[in-house]
Amino acid sequence: MILLLHNRYRTTGGEERAVDDFAWLVREHLGEDAEVLERDSVALSRPRAAVAMLRGGLQPDDVAAAVRRTGARIVHAHNLNPSFGWRALAAARRAGAGVVLHLHNYRLVCAVGTCFTRGADCARCHGRDTLPGVRLACRGDRAEAAVYGAGLTAWQRRLAAQVDRFVVPSHAALERLRELAAPVDGRATVVAHPVRHFAAGSAAADGEYALVASRLAPEKGVNVAIEAARRAARPLVVVGDGPLRGPLRQYARGAEVTFHDAVGPDRFAKLRRGAAVRSSRRGRPRRSGWPPRSRWRPARPWWQVASGRCPSSWRPMLSCPRATPPRCRTRWSGAGATRRRASGACSGCASAARPRRSRSSSRPSTRTSAS
Repeated sequence: MILLLHNRYRTTGGEERAVDDFAWLVREHLGEDAEVLERDSVALSRPRAAVAMLRGGLQPDDVAAAVRRTGARIVHAHNLNPSFGWRALAAARRAGAGVVLHLHNYRLVCAVGTCFTRGADCARCHGRDTLPGVRLACRGDRAEAAVYGAGLTAWQRRLAAQVDRFVVPSHAALERLRELAAPVDGRATVVAHPVRHFAAGSAAADGEYALVASRLAPEKGVNVAIEAARRAARPLVVVGDGPLRGPLRQYARGAEVTFHDAVGPDRFAKLRRGAAVRSSRRGRPRRSGWPPRSRWRPARPWWQVASGRCPSSWRPMLSCPRATPPRCRTRWSGAGATRRRASGACSGCASAARPRRSRSSSRPSTRTSAS
């Protein structure tokens, strides 16, 4: 039995889906039972959430009881803030379970978890020094930023001490965590997210629009996709919700952009089938790490990238997703791939896949995505 812990975000997104996917993976492919113990930030008032952060979690006995009831041998924890905290992991260990902490972001050090603030990549907070984040009020107002900063500083080492193994989604993420002096030591393992379904074939040639599925937050770069659709005069469908919902809708005026709030699996599958291109995170991230941030910028605008085998009507918006992985900077997949690469990359993508160094930096320019 594997018991998964997760504190759901106020705006649900990819992490909630990842928890469901890992539970599915355990049940269907590892031959074990899995149960998910969730709490929801929506149900917490601001004062209660502040108390949880400063105390290192609330009601840890609930976790210990769940471990004993299910006979779980491993607790696979995802987001712990604010209500679970280190106390939940300590309770799981006392009840006899091993502890795996899945780091989907940089929240061991960064209050917002994305190392992104004021429109730019940020690595000011380092180890237990979270004062820069408090000073800049990266998370909410100054009171909320102070609470999160204090909570992270106070309990970071104790939280790490409860963990038998850390899991991160990429080597770039692990590198960034080490640069931030996160206490992962040598206990971190890279495990990619599971993929449940693979398309039998590409329907991109019959697609009618580009599709972006994302939480609408600054670091996701959805504005880049909107601008690309505007310049290419192509329709774009955006699925998701988040703090930038209103501003992005306003920014999209004059472009052929359709917004959908969170949709169910069946509706989303239908949207994917109707798409010609879909944004994707796949490929090599910047050295600065993962997840994607709107610091991403192309070596040249991705609506100008053309590829010889991609459907000609969509060439202004995409490059072939099969081009020399993992270096292709502009990857579109999903409703798949515009066309499966049977024999070599198309000429346009092959050139786009080669990293290009800017004069002002010794590092290659990165691809653009809006996932």
